[in-house]
Amino acid sequence: MTAAQPRIGYCTNVHAGTDVATIQETLGNHAAKIAAQRRSSGISREPLSVGLWIPASAAGEMIAGDGAEQFADWMATQDLQPLTINGFPYDNFHLPVVKHRVYRPAWWERSRLEYTIQLADLLDRIMTRLPACDASGGKSIGSISTLPLGWPGRLGLANPEDVSDTSDWQNMARAGASLRELAGHLEQLESRSGRRIVVAIEPEPGCLLDRCGDIVDFFDRELPEVNHRRHLTVCHDVCHSAVMFESQAEAISAYAKAGIGIGKVQISSAIDVPLATMDVDQRRTAIVDLMSFAEDRYLHQTGVIDATGAFRLVEDLPQWLESITLRESAGQLGSDHHLRIHFHVPVFRRELGHLCSTQDAIAQCVAAISGPDAPEFTGHYEVETYAWTVLPERVTAGTLTPEMLADGIAQELAWFERLIADKTSRNTDNPGIAAQ
Repeated sequence: MTAAQPRIGYCTNVHAGTDVATIQETLGNHAAKIAAQRRSSGISREPLSVGLWIPASAAGEMIAGDGAEQFADWMATQDLQPLTINGFPYDNFHLPVVKHRVYRPAWWERSRLEYTIQLADLLDRIMTRLPACDASGGKSIGSISTLPLGWPGRLGLANPEDVSDTSDWQNMARAGASLRELAGHLEQLESRSGRRIVVAIEPEPGCLLDRCGDIVDFFDRELPEVNHRRHLTVCHDVCHSAVMFESQAEAISAYAKAGIGIGKVQISSAIDVPLATMDVDQRRTAIVDLMSFAEDRYLHQTGVIDATGAFRLVEDLPQWLESITLRESAGQLGSDHHLRIHFHVPVFRRELGHLCSTQDAIAQCVAAISGPDAPEFTGHYEVETYAWTVLPERVTAGTLTPEMLADGIAQELAWFERLIADKTSRNTDNPGIAAQ
């Protein structure tokens, strides 16, 4: 099996933009400047790889005529090269309040399938402007990440007022049928163009598929065939896995044993709060720090380990803060021993004031995916700190300016490139998705 050359980029869903003109403007203002700085400083002699976010409105605009090819050519003029597409957020990801809206449409709604097919067709056309082979000589592969089916219960229904069918199992079966249809389209696309594109399902806390075991079970039940798994894979988001208190090595191993490939690894870091190691004053200070992360735009699912070692998932950080505040007012600090919060913080930050991050999980993931028993892997690493614009000012050292954002993203890329260089130099036998 041919080893996939690691490719590293950053996800541009951190930038607002729901039409092609605005996407180009933000890429020019941020990504192009990072690319220029990396060339001038000698960090890289190659174009900057980026993970594109193309919402449905922009995808519809870009698919017309030769829009995809023009966009790819424009990126080349900016010293940028597409690495992958983030197909998780369908709509405006920068509304004042996004929260659960990011999970709509779900995979049992036709519009999700149609959007993902459109992204695949766009990526296939964009890839005509890219080298046919990667640096290791294998055929280049395109990747698109997508949501883990949807959010459970009434919230996930196309019409939440319709209570006639609230079965998560029925929704999962419908999602499976749509994904099988998608696999068929990707197979036909490859037969026509010779370009292989994989769609990677991304487990996220609270969704119908939020653990590696959920992914394995779903693939066994709904996507068992070879042609399904050639084009349908998993997107392993390090932050999401850490919030669920998964072992990175065990999760990667589970995918390998199940014969499920990894289409993309999203390099991300969660907030980590080891309450059991703190005294009463430290706990209270940490809780005050946490309050500054309870912002309104995104959902911040919170994984909790209690004194018995049991795990529970709190839907959003403000809910946990409210519960602990009520307990503290009654003179009870509670029995929660360890928290991890779904808030993508800069990956180079190990500490956040009185809080910590799950930065170590990134190194653990890279070590596991670089080992001899790892699953098939495209080699696509995408740094995905989309929450830069909602970080507390004490973390960003003031109001976040475009220059500060570009510098922060550049720091993240440099930090991870050093990590991956160190890890991969220790083990060069990493199996990649075979170019067949």
